[in-house]
Amino acid sequence: MRLKTDDVVLFIGDSITDVGRNRSDEGALGQGYPHLVAAQLLTDQPTKNFQFYNRGIGGDTLDDLVHRWERDCLELNPDVISILIGINDIWEGNIQTQADLDRFEEQYRYLLKTLYQRTDARVVLMEPYVVPYKKDRHQWRPMLDAIINIIRKLARDYQTDFIPLDGLINAVAMRDGLTYYTEEDGVHPTLAGHGFIAQKWLENLGN
Repeated sequence: MRLKTDDVVLFIGDSITDVGRNRSDEGALGQGYPHLVAAQLLTDQPTKNFQFYNRGIGGDTLDDLVHRWERDCLELNPDVISILIGINDIWEGNIQTQADLDRFEEQYRYLLKTLYQRTDARVVLMEPYVVPYKKDRHQWRPMLDAIINIIRKLARDYQTDFIPLDGLINAVAMRDGLTYYTEEDGVHPTLAGHGFIAQKWLENLGN
């Protein structure tokens, strides 16, 4: 995927995307990977007039995102949207059964279906991840893998761009230390973690 002149780029998700953004400022990008991506692209391509928005909200599950999809996504009519959601569904224990997985897929598919019906957006899906620094995070793995497989399936079905964050972050965490890219909860990125996510996002663009 390549960005085009005047593209509106939207990052949406949970706290991994939010990172302390000022909710009263429509253009605030927070202090995480959306900020780093925007800074790099604006520096590298100053004549392209890109616009960037962050609509991450800490603690959000997929259900929360569905309920604000109209306001925080469709009304912005983005040219490019990056979605990272799902880890709070695991953290809060919302995914326990096949019925829960079916509902997760139905809701995520609703987001993509309405997006393609209402906009011409190009889509980047990022899979949720966990680094097993805390031993109880191993218990998350079966259901996390299940929702990752759903997101990968949707990326194929809708021919979106896809960034396999879970595998990528765990690989470098095994090499560099389990708390180098995420905090001790295994989820929230450190500065290096945000830098890593931004790097992979930009690599997906070919930048």
